Amino acid sequence: MTAASDTDRRSAGGPPPRRRAGQAVLLLGLGAALLVGIALATSLGPVSVPLRETVQVVLHNISSEWFAKPSDPVFAQIVWQFRLPRALLGAVVGAGLAAVGVVLQAVVRNPLADPYLLGVSSGASFGAVLVLVVGSGAAAGLGISSAAFAGALIATLLVYALAQRGGRVTPFRLILAGVSLAYLFQALYGLLLLRANPHDVQGVLTWLFGSLGSTAWSDVGVPAAGVLVGLLYLFTQARPLNSLLGGEETAVSLGLDVARFRIRMLVVTSLMVGVMVAVSGAIAFVGLIIPHLCRMLVGADHRRLLPVAALTGAVFLVLMDLAARTVLEATELPLSIVTAVFGVPFFIWLLRKREVGREARFG
Repeated sequence: MTAASDTDRRSAGGPPPRRRAGQAVLLLGLGAALLVGIALATSLGPVSVPLRETVQVVLHNISSEWFAKPSDPVFAQIVWQFRLPRALLGAVVGAGLAAVGVVLQAVVRNPLADPYLLGVSSGASFGAVLVLVVGSGAAAGLGISSAAFAGALIATLLVYALAQRGGRVTPFRLILAGVSLAYLFQALYGLLLLRANPHDVQGVLTWLFGSLGSTAWSDVGVPAAGVLVGLLYLFTQARPLNSLLGGEETAVSLGLDVARFRIRMLVVTSLMVGVMVAVSGAIAFVGLIIPHLCRMLVGADHRRLLPVAALTGAVFLVLMDLAARTVLEATELPLSIVTAVFGVPFFIWLLRKREVGREARFG
């Protein structure tokens, strides 16, 4: 039996009961790890808040009738106004980036594909910086989120168009097109920064390298809703994504319109990236390494891979953001620096283990 037909059989028949039970245990474990990570992120910092006080603050704000008021109003403000929304936004962005990475790697059949490498994040960053530096008038009246989405969508469509050869996307052309456009958009927003007020440049640069600083509750709602809707939709596309594991010919034989499906996936992932970049900046490596790590754990079946990757990405970014604001006492590090410190060694190890070469065949 061929690998393609084996993949089709697994996709049609579903995982056996033992595997489903293992999947449930893994998801529960990741959910518990996420709760622990959020608890640590809301408790630790320059001012440490006792975990019991943290839980009391959260419970009181959820239901003041059932739970007593926290004894220290300073702790209450630190936890509820500053740290909790930041931790929740980190979970949202981490989950979204990891899921987008999984989908992009499947759709373009390249294990190196992610929003950062393919220029999607750079395009979204350019749109957002255009609004931040020049004003919404320069972006046809769009706000930051809308301009970031427009930049991400334009970058995605350009990469897809440039990567095609004979009507098919080739991995080599995809990487070249993505890297080239990423440098182009970086040069464009670099020019914009030259025009910016010098006092604003540092803040914009910090944002470009990824930051969840100054997150308020008003910043959480829109990206949380956008990423949640996007994730739910991507979960429903697990079977079409699985059909691509055996190659385009196999997918077509199973009745999938590959070209239309790719465009639909690129639009959805661009929307998600635009919403996330607008509130967090461009965060590297999450969409690249988390899908590889999760494939090593659960395999390439997207019915298992997508939820595991989303939860793993959420845990990862919450902990990376905690490290970004606690490693150095007087300075908060940009998130891309911290994710690179952890991501580069992992990816080098992955290359040495020759996993990338095997995963390039997605099976």
